[in-house]
Amino acid sequence: MKFSTILLATIFAGTAMVSHAAERLDQVAIIVNDGVVLKSEINSLVNSVKRRSLASKQELPADRILRTQATERLIDTILKEQIADRMGMRIGDVQLNQTIEGIAQEQKMPISDLKQAIEKDGDSFAKYRESIRSELLLSQVERISVRRRINISEHEISNLVELMNERGKTNTEYHIGHILIPVDKKGTAEEQQASKSRADKVLEMLKEGSDFKKIAITSSSGPKALEGGDWGLMNINEMPTLFTDAVKDHSKGDIIGPVRSGNGYHILTIFDIKGKQEVKVSESNARHILIKTSIILSNDRAKELLNDFIKQIEAGTATFSDLAKEHSADSGSAIKGGELGWADPSNYVPEFKNTMARLNEGEMSKPFKTTHGWHIIEFIGRRNIDATESFIKNRAYQLLFNRKFAEESAAWANELRAQAYIDVLDTGAEAKD
Repeated sequence: MKFSTILLATIFAGTAMVSHAAERLDQVAIIVNDGVVLKSEINSLVNSVKRRSLASKQELPADRILRTQATERLIDTILKEQIADRMGMRIGDVQLNQTIEGIAQEQKMPISDLKQAIEKDGDSFAKYRESIRSELLLSQVERISVRRRINISEHEISNLVELMNERGKTNTEYHIGHILIPVDKKGTAEEQQASKSRADKVLEMLKEGSDFKKIAITSSSGPKALEGGDWGLMNINEMPTLFTDAVKDHSKGDIIGPVRSGNGYHILTIFDIKGKQEVKVSESNARHILIKTSIILSNDRAKELLNDFIKQIEAGTATFSDLAKEHSADSGSAIKGGELGWADPSNYVPEFKNTMARLNEGEMSKPFKTTHGWHIIEFIGRRNIDATESFIKNRAYQLLFNRKFAEESAAWANELRAQAYIDVLDTGAEAKD
């Protein structure tokens, strides 16, 4: 992910964050329940999108269309923020700092360089921090609220695994673009036909070579409209059900649709298709003895005990297995002579994993400390296994979850709007650069 992509991905959440204590008198543009969206916030969001698009050389539609998209985004944002307030949710500085550190590491730069890059791009680092905080909060609210609406049965997983194997699609991901032309269910026949004609016109423009992302920003009412309709990479089983049959057997660059649903007409494109590699997992097995410290057992004494065990094992007066059974505080492995069984090393705490990684087969470690206490390890061995079957089952669950999450997320957002008091007063004149 490029740095500019991260900024584009976070700019909407960040600049959409509603200010509850403006430093100066500002005109209210929209009332949303007991909150408001200010004209300045709409202007800020529109101008931010324009700056980012200028930097990435992406052509944009007129301000009027951008303001409509920005207004919709801000309404959704304040509704989610109100849910967060009622749930008492906050994103603390520790979580925020960890996230920003992760972004910097992903870009292979120190935070100081990240800060300079953001400020060079025309934003303050403080504003950037709050944009990340807002994005984390909104994502957390949506995840918690939507997750409780999702139920996945073993039968569904088994059926999907079978289907995935039949289709042979487990190794394929589609980078999807999406445009939604809405249809008013209560509209007249003429209004519904007008929507169909509009969808046909959009399809014609795309087939004549118009830029998909620009058309999406201009014409789409879909959830990713402001991102140019870009849904990112998705497995065919992960997509909303409506799209599954639409994209299969199509190639990169194809324009698909219009596909009719209850919401309107959908037009899709495939930006890219990528395959995945076979899943291989490295596993390790080892024995260990755990000594836990206490008021009467100090760190020094625990370390001394383990060093004494090592001497007994090396002298041949005791075996690792016998000592583990007698002395290890890990009752689960102690009854098996300290053996942990074959497992992915990443399952262990870092100190344990790193110590085990340095050992050769049959080698014993020196005493070392983790959050659980003091350990010694006798390394048994490593192996590589084909984890494709397990991966496919886990993948099936995730695909079902992602599909249901996308569908339930849209339903949840619609319910929030239906239950809310929303009064658009005046979104103001067009924002200026």
